[in-house]
Amino acid sequence: MTAASQTPAAPPRAAPPRSAPKRWPTSLVLGIALLAPLLVVAVAGPWLAPYPYDEMNIMSRLQPPGPDFWFGTDEYGRDVFSRTLVGTTNSLVMGVAATAISLLVGVPLGLVAGYGRGRTDEIIMRCMDVLMSFPPILLGILVLAVTPPALWKAVVAIGIVYVPQVVRLTRAITLELMQEEFITAARLRGESTAYILFHEILPNIWPPLAVESSLRVVFAILLGAALSFIGMGAQPPSSDWGLMISEARPFVEQAPWIALCPGIAMGITVIGINLLGDGLRAVLDPRNTGGH
Repeated sequence: MTAASQTPAAPPRAAPPRSAPKRWPTSLVLGIALLAPLLVVAVAGPWLAPYPYDEMNIMSRLQPPGPDFWFGTDEYGRDVFSRTLVGTTNSLVMGVAATAISLLVGVPLGLVAGYGRGRTDEIIMRCMDVLMSFPPILLGILVLAVTPPALWKAVVAIGIVYVPQVVRLTRAITLELMQEEFITAARLRGESTAYILFHEILPNIWPPLAVESSLRVVFAILLGAALSFIGMGAQPPSSDWGLMISEARPFVEQAPWIALCPGIAMGITVIGINLLGDGLRAVLDPRNTGGH
């Protein structure tokens, strides 16, 4: 037997420990669980509704919830369940569309204000301060007061109302990024202002903007419901949640289900979007290392 054959075999190398998979925050999971059915309803609501949302039947007016009408009927005999389903579509579309308008207007203004500074920054921010000096509901009424109310006009008005908040957030993040080395390097390379704004700065501000957008959707839905409640948003026979609650006021004691159903739907939507925003904040925050 040779010496080489007597050499003991080297022990097997231990496998490197596996890092624990990152867990989604509980708030993100709950938010998705609440919003997923609502998104399905928002897309397929008109087809899922058992009755036309505007179909009147005086013989069935103010019927309590039962097998024929799951959420009861209103003062015109319209099915509250069908109106709530269609109202989900209207309210979510209003919130998302108004938020998109505020982002499309506010992000470029915030980028220009933060990058240009000086007089440009001063002019833009003083205009935003003027808009922010008005309460959101009052500013929305002022925007809508010049023309007859309509749903699409309410969407535009709500988008304008929340432009200042988006501008301020975008400007603050832009001012921080202006101190980073990659911005200095882009300037030394001779890159144009547009390139720096939209290729260097904008990709780095989307995480906080994503969280901010979730909050804007919540506020837009609530403000849209408030405008419809006072008659400045959706008009009859639309099935907007705020309008449904407004129409149910004279019958709160006699038929509380007319107001409760759209109110509960609005509450679930607001809670779900808030949980989703909290979860996104935890996931996108670079300081976050856990999954709680």
